[in-house]
Amino acid sequence: MGSTPIWSTFRKFNMAKWMVSAKKADFTKLAEIFRIDPVIARIIRNRDIVDETQIDLFLNGTLEDLHAPRLLYDMEKAVFFILSGIRSGVRLRVIGDYDIDGICSTYILLRGLQYCGADVDTVIPHRIKDGYGLNDALIEEAHEAGIDTIITCDNGIAAAQQIAYARQLGMHVVITDHHEVPYEITEDGVRKELLPPAEAIIDPKQEKCSYPFDGICGAVVAYKFIQVITEEYDKEAKPQSSKSAGQSADTKGREALLAELLEFAAFATVGDVMELLDENRIIVRYGLEQMVHTKNIGLRALIEVNGMQNKPLSAYHIGFVLGPCLNATGRLDTAAKALRMLTSGSFADAVMIAGELKELNDSRKEMTRQGTERAVEMIENGPYAEDKVLVLYLPDCHESLAGIIAGRIREKYYKPVFVLTKGEEGVKGSGRSIETYHMYEQMSLCKHLFTKYGGHKMAAGLSLPEEKIEEFRESLNRNCQLSDDDLIEKIVIDVPMPLSYLHMDFVKQLRVLEPFGNGNPKPVFAQKNIRILQGRILGKNGNVGKYRIQDGQGNFYEMIYFGDLEKWHAFLAQSFGESEKERLYREGSRQIVISMIYYPDINVYQGRESLQIVMQDYAQSEK
Repeated sequence: MGSTPIWSTFRKFNMAKWMVSAKKADFTKLAEIFRIDPVIARIIRNRDIVDETQIDLFLNGTLEDLHAPRLLYDMEKAVFFILSGIRSGVRLRVIGDYDIDGICSTYILLRGLQYCGADVDTVIPHRIKDGYGLNDALIEEAHEAGIDTIITCDNGIAAAQQIAYARQLGMHVVITDHHEVPYEITEDGVRKELLPPAEAIIDPKQEKCSYPFDGICGAVVAYKFIQVITEEYDKEAKPQSSKSAGQSADTKGREALLAELLEFAAFATVGDVMELLDENRIIVRYGLEQMVHTKNIGLRALIEVNGMQNKPLSAYHIGFVLGPCLNATGRLDTAAKALRMLTSGSFADAVMIAGELKELNDSRKEMTRQGTERAVEMIENGPYAEDKVLVLYLPDCHESLAGIIAGRIREKYYKPVFVLTKGEEGVKGSGRSIETYHMYEQMSLCKHLFTKYGGHKMAAGLSLPEEKIEEFRESLNRNCQLSDDDLIEKIVIDVPMPLSYLHMDFVKQLRVLEPFGNGNPKPVFAQKNIRILQGRILGKNGNVGKYRIQDGQGNFYEMIYFGDLEKWHAFLAQSFGESEKERLYREGSRQIVISMIYYPDINVYQGRESLQIVMQDYAQSEK
């Protein structure tokens, strides 16, 4: 079984449907085998991790359990080609992308190729001037600079025309990418991949690739390539018969290099919102542990500027604090600045750049807030009520913020969203999807409208003429097969569990499930008949609520809520009356009783630990 709705138990205010995961296993037996609480065993089963081998890998996987990089199709071919070029002294150029994954991929390839003695430089396209991926101007610039071979990272799989142009100019291209391969449907209904004419293509999503897990990001693909090329380089540099001390030192050099680069593979995996399952989970767990004591001067500066030095790092810190600083430079300035920070040999210089990145991110936050408000106003006052796929044109919005705003609108309305902005040539846009809508495939049904497009199930980018916007909107909605039920957000509860089950040891044991993120969300629990006794508003912007609550057994707890307070207060006023809502914050209340979805956490204040309930969602309890 998958999940069971509990709509009758929890009547929702905001129309999300609460479901209880109902997957079966012998949780008591699993708890005994792996020495974990039965509730932990149930949560792991809820992540579709079934047999004991998978569970052991989930809990205890090490770097030795990562998939062999040589399983990636064309790996041997790419490594042989690039090593041959290095031996011949040809010039190489790495061309990446302007987001977290592209920046980290570029850095990984640069450092790895330098280790192999390559004559290599890098170019990260400018988001506005160049757009995503390869273009003719970048090809021509490389040719004029005497570049023999371009190595792409986090792009290239959709650049068949540009790569053909590079070949015409006498250059070579090796692709490392992780995006979906463009395709066409033939007259007899067969799906045919449209692969670029590159010397080698390393992309786990191509049909010929039998790599066991295709959910890796571009930086992990780059990391796998560097694993193999540095191994082959060391073999050539040190014949098997050599047992010298120098050989040992070089081996340590490679191990140290790969350890550092693992941090960037982990950083990009979280930043590019890859599923934290399979080997991604291992890469991120080990990468985060190392990152706390990183040897990379630029990364250390970024951590320090954000006040996180000597503190444990989680996937949350990458996704919402450090990562956005890297993304901001590509959005509002040039991502080459972030790469300069990572390659800096001076801590003072790195701190200066890191400070600039943080300031850019602060500016990005305000611009995003304004753009989101404009988008909401359009939806509420425009002709979008019947649209199952939202296409919003914000001509004055900075094009780099389109994806973030699309994500915010998707969260608010739970629909696939495209936000379009006015570019230098036509219209550019980004889309963010919901689980039941494969964005890239649906875009492929109207690809004749685009001058350029690409992406995957949950996100996409595009360019199209301004006069095609309405046709794009109509086409997406005409082809849309989403049902009304598909457009209701489902919140899956791991365990309906009373608060009285909670204790400090259990909450600490939840950490064995980390890192949390896409594909492995924080587990959530639910209980009804929670009385909200007293409340107060916290935070610099008054956007956090803290409450004293009581369960049905008379136990008291501290609860905190980081969600939309305006919406929460509207729920309280509608359900219990405006005066009761105000009384809650003034002298306290006995009348507010709700059902809630929650996550238990440990609050540390002045060295003291206390149990804290974090409310995730809420509903009226049954009378």
